[in-house]
Amino acid sequence: MKHFVRLFSLLAFCLGVASALPAQESPEKPEADHTYKPILLNLSEDGEKYVRFVLWHQHWLQTNNLAEDNASLQLTNSIRRSRVLAYAQVSPRFLILTHFGLNNLTPNNLTPLGNEGDAPQFFLHEAWAEFKVSNNDALYLGGGLHYWRGLTRMTSDGTTAFMTLDQPRPFVHWHSLAVTDQFNRHLGIYAKGQVKKFDYRLALNNPGRNGLQQNFGSKDTGLAYDGFEQTDKQGKATGNTIIEGYFRYNFWDEESNKIPNSIGTYLGSKKILAVGSGFFAHPDGMYNSSNGAHGNVFHYALDAFLDTPLSKDDCLSAYVSLLKFNYGKDFVSRWAGTGTAFYGQVGYKPPKSRFMPYVALQSADYEGYDDNIQAFDLGLNYFINGHHAKLTLEYHAVLNDPREGGLDPITGAPQDVKVVRLQAQVAL
Repeated sequence: MKHFVRLFSLLAFCLGVASALPAQESPEKPEADHTYKPILLNLSEDGEKYVRFVLWHQHWLQTNNLAEDNASLQLTNSIRRSRVLAYAQVSPRFLILTHFGLNNLTPNNLTPLGNEGDAPQFFLHEAWAEFKVSNNDALYLGGGLHYWRGLTRMTSDGTTAFMTLDQPRPFVHWHSLAVTDQFNRHLGIYAKGQVKKFDYRLALNNPGRNGLQQNFGSKDTGLAYDGFEQTDKQGKATGNTIIEGYFRYNFWDEESNKIPNSIGTYLGSKKILAVGSGFFAHPDGMYNSSNGAHGNVFHYALDAFLDTPLSKDDCLSAYVSLLKFNYGKDFVSRWAGTGTAFYGQVGYKPPKSRFMPYVALQSADYEGYDDNIQAFDLGLNYFINGHHAKLTLEYHAVLNDPREGGLDPITGAPQDVKVVRLQAQVAL
């Protein structure tokens, strides 16, 4: 924690000095335009047909694990995300989206030529197209490698508009990441729609075959998340369908569902109070090698989101979710486990301020572990130009989770994780 205080003080000092420096007046030069304008290519004169391009980079500077005994401070650079996304409204009824990117490029996985071994690659994140079925916004149908996820609002989080530094880790909202999907995207078909203040999304997907299927818990269950690779007792294939959905009602302003990405905070530009409920079902997704029986995966969740100005130019943002996971008795997957998880976050941006401090808490009680898992984030955003250019400093801690910190080689107890990380984001 003392390292976080030192880094926080240094960042605040640098930002304060920068803001206090006198501007170099130059009457000959016009004032620079720092306003954000979307990268649009109009395909029709009225602008109804267009292609929009979105690019973003997130650079991290992170400490080593400060929970280790006698840890000396080490700082490591990494590229958390480098992405390119484009979507085109090619007619009033057709939309197509393609999304490529790279994740988690660190000194440990750099290779001499950038194309060897397990080095992060620029790969396909999304590729889907949709058709507007109804004359209003009540029904759209689409398919491909998509991000129209169920369970919670944060399961389809937009990674450029977090209020916190990143998706809360352990990734309970991204519970299927690298388990049955490709970086939280599934291959499948979906339906979505919006009727006034109510909107929904439903999807039928296929599970990926190459995920993290083993039990990460401390109790022997005989279970693995690979039921789709095992025939049933009659020798028939099963477990090839995932069904998920999310339903939301906005009491105040409406939110767009043009693309699936949820907004973490609107920074006071909207007045949002939304409640939602979602589910994730995978019939015969589990397999018990001890008796040859299949089992179902079923999760459900409730959440609420508040993001509103309290006075002129300020913003209060808060989110809570309660998630119930069921993989089978005592089973723990990579990010969640049979049991219950709670997540909450709150932040406040004062009037006319570029700063937004926040705090976040996660608590999980899983059958496969003896102790509850706790995670805590304390951070500060500095918005240079909204979400388009911002700095975020965060202290991040995870307690009692052997999936994150590993086990102590002597005692066998879960090792904690405590790091300080600084992110610089530019999103166009």
